Amino acid sequence: MASSVNWLVDRRHCTLKWQSLVLTIREKINAAIQDMPESQEIAQLLSGSYIHYFHCLRIVELLKGTEASTKNIFGRYSSQRMKASDWQEIVALYEKDNTYLVELSSLLVRNVSYEIPSLKRQIAKCQQLQQEYSRKEEEGQAGAAEMREQFYHSCKQYGLTGDNVRRELLALVKDLPSQLADIGTAAQTLGEAIDLYQACVGFVCESPTEQVLPMLRFVQTRGNCTVYEWRTGTEPSVVERPHLEEPPEQVEEDTIDWGDFGVEVASEGADSGISAQTAGIDWGISLESDSKEAGGDEIDWGDDATALQITVLEAGTQAPEGVARGPDALTLLEYPETRNQFIDELMELEIFLSQRAVEMSEEADILSVSQFQLAPAILQGQTKAKMLAMVSALQDLIGRLTNLRMQHLFMILASPRYVDRVTELLQQKLKQSQLLALKKELMVQKQQEALQEQAVLEPKLDLLLEKTKELQKLIEADISKRYHGRPVNLMGTSL
Repeated sequence: MASSVNWLVDRRHCTLKWQSLVLTIREKINAAIQDMPESQEIAQLLSGSYIHYFHCLRIVELLKGTEASTKNIFGRYSSQRMKASDWQEIVALYEKDNTYLVELSSLLVRNVSYEIPSLKRQIAKCQQLQQEYSRKEEEGQAGAAEMREQFYHSCKQYGLTGDNVRRELLALVKDLPSQLADIGTAAQTLGEAIDLYQACVGFVCESPTEQVLPMLRFVQTRGNCTVYEWRTGTEPSVVERPHLEEPPEQVEEDTIDWGDFGVEVASEGADSGISAQTAGIDWGISLESDSKEAGGDEIDWGDDATALQITVLEAGTQAPEGVARGPDALTLLEYPETRNQFIDELMELEIFLSQRAVEMSEEADILSVSQFQLAPAILQGQTKAKMLAMVSALQDLIGRLTNLRMQHLFMILASPRYVDRVTELLQQKLKQSQLLALKKELMVQKQQEALQEQAVLEPKLDLLLEKTKELQKLIEADISKRYHGRPVNLMGTSL
C-alpha cells in the first residue's frame, strides 16, 4: 500500500513533480471556494472533507445548473465562478499528468497509515482511561466507606456518636466522676478475694500482721473517696474541687481585641480625627515634691526588713482543718498517683487468684495436700469455679480503668487542651473519608469526560473509514480502466 505512489510514478502514470502541481491546485481551490452559491450538496461536499478531483467534477456539474439563471440584463453571467471557469481550470490541472490519481493514492496512504491508526489509538486510550477511572472510583468509594467506618468505630470506643466530637468528649469528662464512683462501688464486692489473699500471705509467709493491698482495702470499705480522707483518715467537712478549665473552641478569624484603650473617636461631623485622652491609669507610683530631702529617695522596706521570710509550702497542706483543697479534693481514682496504686493492687490480686486457679486445676499431690492441711478454712474451702469468677470480676474492673477511652479521658482531665488533640485525631479519619469521596467524584467526572471524548472520536473514525473505502474504490476503478478493465485490488488496505 505504501508503495502505490511509487508504482504510479514507475509506470509513468504521473511525474515526479506532482507535489508542486498539487500545491498550485490547492491554492486555486482555496480561492474558488470563497464565492460559492447556496446549495446543500455543494455545502456538503465542501464541509469537513478533503476536496479532490472527483469532488471538483461534481461541483462543475452543479455550477452549470445553479449558475444558468444568474445572467444580468445584458445576457451575461454575473458570477465570477462561471466567467473565469475556475473549477474547470482546476479539473484540467488535475487531469494533467494524471495528478489527481497520484494525489488520491497519497491521500489513501495517509489515511491508512496515519489518520485511521491515530484515531483508533485515541479511542483505545479513552477506553483505557475509563477502565482506570472506574477502578479508582471503586477504590475511592471503598476507601471512603472504610475510613468512615473507622471513624465511627473509634467514636464507639470512646462512647461518642460522632456528631460533635469535642463537645461529647467534654461531656464525658464531666461524667467521669460518676463512672469512677461506680468502679469504686464495684470494688466493694472484692472483700472475699482480699481476705483470701491476706490469709494466704499470712499462712505462707508466717506474718499474719502484715496488711496487703492497703489502697484496695480502703476503697473496698469506703468507696472512691477523696485523697484527703485517704491521707488523713477523716472525712473532710468541705471539698473545694479544682475547676475544670474548658479550652476555648477554635476561632474562625484570628482577631485581636484591643479594647477601648482610652481612645475616643469623633462620631459627628466630617472631621474623623482621633483624639487620645488620658485613661487615668494608676500605676502605683507617686512623685514626691522636690522640697523633700535627698534621703527620701530611698526605698522603704517596712519597719523591720530583717524580719521578712519566704516560706515554701507543700501543695494541699495549708488548707484549714477539714477542708480538702487542690489534689486532696480529687478522688482516689481521679488522682494519678492513687489511681496507679489502685490498678497495681488490682493486678496483683488478679495474678494471685489466677495462679491459685491454675494450681487448683492440677492434680493434687501428697505434698500440696499436706501443706494445706494446716491452712485457714478460707483457703481450704475454695473451688476453681469460685476462683475464676473472682478473676473475671477483677479483669472487668481493670478493663474499665485501663481501656483506651478511659486513658484519653484521664489525659483530658489532667490537661483539658488534650481534648483538641483527640478531636483532631478522630476528625482526621473523617476528613480522609471526605477526601476519598471527593476523589471518587473526580474520577466519575473524568470518566464522563473520557466517554464524551470517545463519543466524539468514533463518528470521525467511521466517517474516515467510509471516505477511505470510497477512495480505494475510485483508485481501483481508474487504474482498471487504464488496463482494459482488468480487476485491480490495492493490497494492505484492510480496514
